[in-house]
Amino acid sequence: MRDSSAGPRVLLRRLREVMAVPSGAQERLDQIVRHIASNVVAEVCSVYILRADGLLELYATEGLNPSAVHHTSLAVNEGLVGLIAAEARPLNLPNAQAHPSFAYRPETGEEVYHSFLGVPILRAGRTLGVLVVQNKAHRTYSEDEVEALQTTAMVIAEMLAAGELEAISNVGARLDLTRPLHLEGVALCDGVGLGHAMLHEPRVVVTNLIAENTNDELERLSKAVEDMRLSLDHMLEHGDSAAQMGEYREVLEAYRMFAYDRGWIRRIEEAIRNGLTAEAAVEKVQSDNRARMLRQTDPYLRERLHDFDDLANRLMRELMGRPHGPDAQELPKDAIIIARNMGAAELLDYDRDSIRGLVLEEGGPTSHVSIVARALGIATVGLVSDIVSLVEAGDALIVDGETGQVHLRPPSDVENAYAEKVRFRARRQAQYRRLRNKPAVTRDGKAITVMLNAGLLVDLPHMDESGASGIGLFRTELQFMIASTFPRMKEQMRFYSTVLDAAGNRPVTFRSLDIGGDKVLPYLRSIQEENPAMGWRAIRLGLDRPGLLRTQLRALLSAAGGRELRLMFPMVSDVSEFHEAKAMVERETNHLRRHERPVPSVIKLGVMIEVPSLLFQLDELFEAVDFASVGSNDLFQFFTAVDRGNTRVADRFDTLNVAFLRALKLIADKARAADVPVALCGELAGRPLEAMALLALGFEAISMSPSAVGPVKSMLRGLDVGHLRERLLARMDPCHGNAGSVRALLRDFAKEFGVPL
Repeated sequence: MRDSSAGPRVLLRRLREVMAVPSGAQERLDQIVRHIASNVVAEVCSVYILRADGLLELYATEGLNPSAVHHTSLAVNEGLVGLIAAEARPLNLPNAQAHPSFAYRPETGEEVYHSFLGVPILRAGRTLGVLVVQNKAHRTYSEDEVEALQTTAMVIAEMLAAGELEAISNVGARLDLTRPLHLEGVALCDGVGLGHAMLHEPRVVVTNLIAENTNDELERLSKAVEDMRLSLDHMLEHGDSAAQMGEYREVLEAYRMFAYDRGWIRRIEEAIRNGLTAEAAVEKVQSDNRARMLRQTDPYLRERLHDFDDLANRLMRELMGRPHGPDAQELPKDAIIIARNMGAAELLDYDRDSIRGLVLEEGGPTSHVSIVARALGIATVGLVSDIVSLVEAGDALIVDGETGQVHLRPPSDVENAYAEKVRFRARRQAQYRRLRNKPAVTRDGKAITVMLNAGLLVDLPHMDESGASGIGLFRTELQFMIASTFPRMKEQMRFYSTVLDAAGNRPVTFRSLDIGGDKVLPYLRSIQEENPAMGWRAIRLGLDRPGLLRTQLRALLSAAGGRELRLMFPMVSDVSEFHEAKAMVERETNHLRRHERPVPSVIKLGVMIEVPSLLFQLDELFEAVDFASVGSNDLFQFFTAVDRGNTRVADRFDTLNVAFLRALKLIADKARAADVPVALCGELAGRPLEAMALLALGFEAISMSPSAVGPVKSMLRGLDVGHLRERLLARMDPCHGNAGSVRALLRDFAKEFGVPL
């Protein structure tokens, strides 16, 4: 082979010349294989392309029988070519015919060739085909020859991505790159999005690694860092996010804190002094951070990995002169954003009016970007395997945030079905909006209180839009989760005051900090726990760290000065814990009075019933509290010993199981006997069929996500709850002899009496 240092560069220069000349796709591919064969001094060069039917078709060759082109094919894992496609790694053999996977194709005439080098044609980690060179002599190809072949395979991958090779197959088969795919993930935000893919690239590819002048690179870095800091400062002071959504200032301030970290900048400078370009130095430091953080089991540190990726990406774009946000001309009006994962601030870079959906390869329900996506109402699906490597920019996509399904390049019948689903949802939403000002009263005259679950300021307008009676659960921890430092008492007070102002005369039930477990804060040292859901979290953490809880209590009491304050404590497993928390509230109230500060006109304290042990303390509990709320998500999880985050068991038991409904009925009955208001604010309340059961069990107040208010209100206005209660309680009677689920009973009842679901 020629001088190894020049080979790849000479070949790339020749291939650039080929690509620059107007010609047909087949002619261009034929020229490419001739140049590759000449460059690596090979007697054969062949290109196999993966079709949608899973076969690798010979698309071009120099050296084999030309008549075999478009007539020879191999299955993935068949022959040496199929083995390379299956394993996505090179194969370098001095005697190919001795390999156990060798498959002889007589029409190609390749039996006279012995040495074999094949590399996968990859794009974003996805195999699109195989590039092969062969020689008659027994030889092992050098590392430089392997590198040259891998480099040129990238050129062919770009031809495939551009669609140049789609129509030249004799059999008219579609390429694997363009076939429709149905992918499964985890639903993170309800809604249906139809649109076209917009790839959000978490990393900028660096091609120039070696610095020519270290001082020049340090100067470039210094300017890029300063520009990045100014950009973040400007977003905080003048950006749309800062102006309209105050919570997101906390996210941006976290990025600014990282951007001003001298340790991070110093490591990049050291890498430059060792001979790297500024871009390569940023990538190296980012790679080191990633390798270190991936070894961490702390969920907060793993979440920070994406924040550091975001920050390094911003710096790389500054160095390479690329815009920070998506170019307005490139962002389609119906964009579906595709990402491995992304920081919350990166989502805010996009024009929200153009986003129809978000698909994440890694994102989970508790990540910052998922919280922000839900607040913005963007249909979102996470944990979609390999979505980044499977999708191409501009691909048609359907995101079903209700079922967790993603349809990539959907066939027309699927697209039409979803388009009708979107129209149907729009019609239903219009019907629900007409119910906004109508009373939530069942057909037989039972008044039901329908409220919202909320946690961010952007949730508050939904009260007016949905016609909800108030906020049945305000998750105060969301404000803490998107902050880079513990929010000070005055910050918390302003935030809670804004919430109460927005609610007006409608009640707001705040939940004290429900942190710990998978909800970790950057400024609170977390501990490793084998079962974090049942560990040091919520009220347990608050009572053990009284300073943290007292600060929040003082802020809530001050914000509600002259008004009613409704506050409940999560994860209470013994009534004594409520008494401890109540004593803390009384101490903070007395403190404010002593200092002549405003205090609430009424203070009502309650608990979340989500630990089964409280089921055996209900009499004592209802003597102590002013109200209670059932957290059905955790209660069901603990009641059935089912981890709702474990896909193997999460769907093992139906939430409409008779045993669980008996527990809920016990709570409702005991609360009514004690004349203590009780609500249910878990996922059960937001699904019409499950909400039917809750009303029949005696719950008169339910709280749910904003999008669920319309469907649930429509259902209850068509429901004779007294009639359903008789039928349901008869089915739940132990004398019935069959526990199981009552889901079929509820569906049959709704169908029989025309209850809208």
